[in-house]
Amino acid sequence: MKKDGIRYPSIDQLVEKVGSKYILVIGAAKRSKELALINPETNEPTMRLITKPHNVKNLGIALEEIYEGKIVIKKLNVKGEEELLIK
Repeated sequence: MKKDGIRYPSIDQLVEKVGSKYILVIGAAKRSKELALINPETNEPTMRLITKPHNVKNLGIALEEIYEGKIVIKKLNVKGEEELLIK
């Protein structure tokens, strides 16, 4: 399979891993925001969990991390509320 921009990995492959487009979108957005953060002590960006990402943008990198199993998105119910955590 040719890797081509944000089209890699495909939405079908990602939904298969996560189980829901909703969970995928929320989890990828949270991880993308984490990747955009700068550590104030080292002035370095957040550590990427894959060594050679195909994508250069944070959202694409987050999707690759999810696809490669480096990020697992878990859905928790606490007091009737849904919250998505990335582990």
